[in-house]
Amino acid sequence: MRPTTALGSPAPRREGREKVTGAARYAAEHTPPRCAYAWPVPATIVRGRVTAVDDTAAMSLPGVIGVLSPYNAPRLGPSDDPTLQLLQDVRIPHRGWYVAVAVAETPEGARAAASALRITYESDPYDVTLTADHPDAYTPEEANGGHPAHREQGDPDAALSAAPVQVDCAYAVAPLHNHPMEPHAATADWDAGRGHLTVHDSCQGGGAVRTALAGLFALPEEDVTVVSEHVGGGFGSKGTPRPHVVLAAMAARHCDRPVKLSLPRGHLPATVGHRAPTLHRIRLGARADGTLTALTHEVTTHTSRVREFVEQAAVPARVMYAVPDVRTTHRAVALDVPTPSWMRAPGEAPGMYALESAMDELAEALGIDPVELRLRNEPPTEPDSGRPFSSRHLVECLREGAERFGWAGRRDPYRDGPFLVGTGMAAATYPVLIAPSTARAHARPDGGYLVEINATDIGTGARTVLAQVAADALRVPLDSVSIAIGHTGLPAASLAGGSSGTASWGWAVHDACAALTARLERHRGPLPDEGLSASADTTQSAKQKSPYARHAFGAHFAGVRVDTVTGEVRVSRLLGFFAAGHILNPRTARSQFKGGMVMGIGMALTEHSTMDPAFGDFTENDLAGYHVPAHADVPVLEAHWIDEHDKHLNPMGSKGIGEIGIVGTAAAIGNAVSQATGRRLRELPLTPDRVLSALDRRD
Repeated sequence: MRPTTALGSPAPRREGREKVTGAARYAAEHTPPRCAYAWPVPATIVRGRVTAVDDTAAMSLPGVIGVLSPYNAPRLGPSDDPTLQLLQDVRIPHRGWYVAVAVAETPEGARAAASALRITYESDPYDVTLTADHPDAYTPEEANGGHPAHREQGDPDAALSAAPVQVDCAYAVAPLHNHPMEPHAATADWDAGRGHLTVHDSCQGGGAVRTALAGLFALPEEDVTVVSEHVGGGFGSKGTPRPHVVLAAMAARHCDRPVKLSLPRGHLPATVGHRAPTLHRIRLGARADGTLTALTHEVTTHTSRVREFVEQAAVPARVMYAVPDVRTTHRAVALDVPTPSWMRAPGEAPGMYALESAMDELAEALGIDPVELRLRNEPPTEPDSGRPFSSRHLVECLREGAERFGWAGRRDPYRDGPFLVGTGMAAATYPVLIAPSTARAHARPDGGYLVEINATDIGTGARTVLAQVAADALRVPLDSVSIAIGHTGLPAASLAGGSSGTASWGWAVHDACAALTARLERHRGPLPDEGLSASADTTQSAKQKSPYARHAFGAHFAGVRVDTVTGEVRVSRLLGFFAAGHILNPRTARSQFKGGMVMGIGMALTEHSTMDPAFGDFTENDLAGYHVPAHADVPVLEAHWIDEHDKHLNPMGSKGIGEIGIVGTAAAIGNAVSQATGRRLRELPLTPDRVLSALDRRD
């Protein structure tokens, strides 16, 4: 009989007590002897060059150790990420680009020294404004994730012209920012005698940080150690090495002592990536019975002049519905802006907002229930590739979610005093991503087990779920298994991103534990003092191209109350129903689903940033101006799922769950607001000023 704490059981988080008691130590909480502190200095012009750095006043302040600038900073080696080539020349590609870093005995001293620097610039003309008809827009070869930027099948223009019912809609999603609870931080310590660099970094993958630092500082990778034992969130912004860790290591080498650097929150929007704004045009053609005949989804977004990143927002339209004639394309405009990057469900979050809003508009034009419209366009295979789905239970999600929400009995929109009340829904999808990883399992003479893997727990409960995977494969009680993660001295593993962590790491852990179990079965007598071990490497298995299209699916249902006096929108109820493989731990899974849904509320109602055309920076650059949902904003929130049994995934049968919760949430809320008000708002977020303007335009 398997232990009661095996896969599928709601085991509590292993590190929960450490976190709530403060025993868990994050990157900025490691303070080696003689530790100094660094404060980076961002450029105050949009584009141009530094012409001089006067550090006289800064160096005269008490406790100041040094100032690094393009004129004296250590030279870095090559990197495939130009955002990490810091202080290497005087060029400034966007406002907020770091032009200096001050080092002092205290964080206050470093900040004072940074403020005392006198930096002069020479400015060049710049452009930071994205428009759908920008003359410099181009079609890149690929969008993020390696997806072709342009895909077309059939003749969508002709099919649209011939369609009895058509919708042609434009949508806009503003720039969005990750804002994890723990800002980016690193503590760097050089061992001059060994030539070894140790870094405690707030990141989503220590292996990638080690590789980057080794290249930049001309070190063998074995001479770099990266520790990321506890990470306070990332949402994609910590998925690649960021400037803070390079500056910390650079300052530590220059000053010959450990250096700690924590980015102020106001620096994050310009420094660690953001979700680029996306402008969407969607055209749908359908027969009178709701059968889709044509679909085009055209996306325009910005990228930086430093590094190309194109949000793959049109990609979800390639997999959702059965449409014979389809065109999906991405255009990018290189502007003098910070480099965009990953943010929870890149591509799917903004893309499905636009697609599912357009589907709602089509349902309204046809007079068909929005759930029924989606059911009528369920594809037998993945539309883009023609491959069979490994599992696709979107129909069940739609039907079961509608049943639990009470969708069939929903009333027409109505007024309750000053409030307009409505309901809306949307579908959701996210791909199954699996990356190669390695793991090692040990059986100890005392009857315990240790599993080692350089996974990173960014608050998802990875430690707990990996211990469950191990206990299940070893066929032992969960409390007999210890997990070691978050250190580059452990077996290499993929980063925490793309909802791929558990699927990737769990596969390696399962295989290592299965191999150890087989070895133990062959062993006779007591274990040796060093115990027995087994390792696994999933490189070959994970890289094999599956003959199946593998995706998670879901459905969101929302109820809203719109205040006609203030324009405020309140979500009164939000329900998500998901098909995301075998749910390995219901407790941590529900937390992930709900976390994504809460983030979707922010995307729909409060979160946005403005690129100031005059100053070239994001004006909402802290939590006072960039409004993430608080407890009072979160309604009755329900997350349910089908426990899928999909044998075409990994040994656990799991799909990613970290991101699908945000996908579709904003569309469901927007569709509910449209039903409540009778007006369609096509730009996020649905702030009171936009809502009041729409109400003023009502007939």
